[in-house]
Amino acid sequence: MDSALFLDALANLFTVEVLLAITAGVVGGIVIGALPGLSGTMGIALLVPITFGMDPVAGISMLAAIYTSATYGGSISAILINTPGTPAGAATALDGYQLTRQGKGAKALAVSAIASMIGGVVSAFALLLLAPPLAQVSLAFSAPEYFLLAVFGLLIIGSLSAGSLLKGFAAGVLGLLLATVGIDILTGYPRFTFGTTALQSGIELVPALIGLFSLSQVLILAEGRDGATEAMTSGLRGRAMPTLAELKRILGTIVRSSGIGVFVGILPGAGGDIGSWVGYNEAKRFSKGPEKEEFGRGSLKGVAAAESANNAVTGGAMIPLLTLGIPGSSATAVILGGLLIHGMQPGGALFTEQADTTYAIMLGFLLANILMGIIAVAGARYLVIATKVPVRVLVPIIVALCVVGTYAVNNSVADVWVMLVAGLVGYLMRKVGVPPAPIVLGLILGAIAEKGVRQSLVMAQGDVLGYYLSRPLSLVLLGLILMSLLAPVLAKRMRRAVPQKAEVET
Repeated sequence: MDSALFLDALANLFTVEVLLAITAGVVGGIVIGALPGLSGTMGIALLVPITFGMDPVAGISMLAAIYTSATYGGSISAILINTPGTPAGAATALDGYQLTRQGKGAKALAVSAIASMIGGVVSAFALLLLAPPLAQVSLAFSAPEYFLLAVFGLLIIGSLSAGSLLKGFAAGVLGLLLATVGIDILTGYPRFTFGTTALQSGIELVPALIGLFSLSQVLILAEGRDGATEAMTSGLRGRAMPTLAELKRILGTIVRSSGIGVFVGILPGAGGDIGSWVGYNEAKRFSKGPEKEEFGRGSLKGVAAAESANNAVTGGAMIPLLTLGIPGSSATAVILGGLLIHGMQPGGALFTEQADTTYAIMLGFLLANILMGIIAVAGARYLVIATKVPVRVLVPIIVALCVVGTYAVNNSVADVWVMLVAGLVGYLMRKVGVPPAPIVLGLILGAIAEKGVRQSLVMAQGDVLGYYLSRPLSLVLLGLILMSLLAPVLAKRMRRAVPQKAEVET
């Protein structure tokens, strides 16, 4: 990034609208993450319509701020009430809640905030350094590569399937089918519109996102027990900030776990929960003596490792999102929808034709992590209030926001109906254990895959296999696809071989 581009990006970033949007995203994300039962994905989906009338830098920066702040916010309820607000906060609860029971809840919250900020900042720098070179490669992509890239992206459905590969692929296929609704891109004929004018432009992405992630989640929330969740405020007494000696002791763990988180985030489908567990496990493995015995019983290192890793995942996940258009998690899938709504197609064009906007967004992500750390350290005691909001208050507010936000995008009642149907479908899917994320992935990548394969068929002039095999980038992507398909099979065989080898040796 040259100096002129850097200055343009800073000029786009440091405007009143963008700074207010990032601040609102940080505060809103922390609150959403702290509320058990809600998630950053739901918050992002709910606020996508609000960004529609905003400047792209302000809108996408706010969504990214919610993403990283909600990841931290999940640690608040994990530490205070042993109930992670987000899946990424589960590892934090192991030691965080024990510290609260020991009267060190305030210190645990401060360590969580510091570790989250450092992890997020490290991942933001990784985004700034690694995204541009990878985007240069994507400039050489044509129709065949976009088709193969979409196929590769669809293969991560298994990792978004919450333990059921079959259910995940079924949801993904449903998303692919929904992507075919509307006017055919080559022939101009309507498909599966059933004579409805509103469906000729296809299934609108924003109503589908809000329904599948926000409305369905709030319906699940409404089923739960009514009333507020009581936080252990007694654990907030005593010294809030860790001592200098404690900070020195956990600094190495934070840096190492941040690197792990960035790497895990780049892997499609891994997510913050995996990153936090890997970071936590490595921190425990590197510890020795009495320090190792503290893990699970109230270790500041355990809290720092889990939080720095899961927040570092966020920046790592943004790298394949911005450069290749591959969302590695449900949250980044929703952010991808936000990018598309603002006319920003991930890939090389983002870093050439829209470079000043793209770099401003990445710098905004860096600023959001710094601001999150400041707000979290200064206001952790007051953010406890978020864990006490009654469900009966939350549900009607969120439902109203779902309806108003959906209607506001196109001023269309049809969009509201799409959102309601998507919400009902998402609710039923959650009840039977089918994750909604693969549907969104299929809906977004389905159109890219169809366009790529149909254009490449025309370009191949009858020799499809030869055409694909003659393109170096296509061969690389084919290799990645084969590796993704074979990796689970090989891993399963290796797991079977290890016990057999052990039996022979005994």
